[in-house]
Amino acid sequence: MPIDVDKALGAELPEGTSEWGIDDVILYHLGVGAGVPPTDPKELEYTYEQNLKVLPSFGVIPVFGTLMGVMTVPGIQINPMMILHGEQDLEIHKPIPTQAKATHRAKVTDIFDRVKGASIIIEAKSSDENGEPLFTNRFSTYVRGEGGFGGERGPRPGNLPPEREPDFTVDSPTLPQQALLYRLSGDKNPLHADPSFAAVGGFDRPILHGLCTFGIACKAVVDTALEGDVTKVARYQVRFSGVVFPGETIETSMWKEGDKIVVRATAKERGTPVLTNAAITLGG
Repeated sequence: MPIDVDKALGAELPEGTSEWGIDDVILYHLGVGAGVPPTDPKELEYTYEQNLKVLPSFGVIPVFGTLMGVMTVPGIQINPMMILHGEQDLEIHKPIPTQAKATHRAKVTDIFDRVKGASIIIEAKSSDENGEPLFTNRFSTYVRGEGGFGGERGPRPGNLPPEREPDFTVDSPTLPQQALLYRLSGDKNPLHADPSFAAVGGFDRPILHGLCTFGIACKAVVDTALEGDVTKVARYQVRFSGVVFPGETIETSMWKEGDKIVVRATAKERGTPVLTNAAITLGG
């Protein structure tokens, strides 16, 4: 059944709540490759409760359960097998605490006609127990086969790197079991664990979560361009343009451009882009 834009646009998802603690933060950091080498004082800031800090990309984790409510939205009856994660836009309103309880309010803000598919934009605003904003996520979900309804195509992707060599380049090797580790932070999609399910999706083996790649690239930028200061990230935008297979190396390139760091990530062994039109906007 096609998407009913009139019913779906502006529809609110059921309100959600979540909480996290130190162990959840450390597990997430291990899932995006932190802790190598394990005795490095800078890595211990991600993996040991003493002086623990939180990568800004963790902001996609607490709201994940709430997003599953999109399947209950009037006008959106879609086959989950036809869904791809298209883009991610995360705004950080204040440094993410190592433990907190949060409330998440989400709604469908846009539906774009990409001809061969449709892009559904879900905006989720998360606040702490005092009602203060923590972070805002905008998830762009691409649904194959649902385009052609005559809607707007949506904005063209920006954040293009300049025509010069990057200011920084970081290689981040992933583990063969990286997806099995990352999925413990909440995304249990069998595409990332079950070979038979991956085959149905057209892959010869399970692929890494796009949001794991998102986190690995964020860590590369924070550690290199921002000298480990997680509080400098005000916004992080990416377009998912390819897949990573666990065990591959993610090469993250960075260009300083005003108040932004433009980012591009590739699967190094294949030379395939995996994150494009990406940037971290600086604040703090």
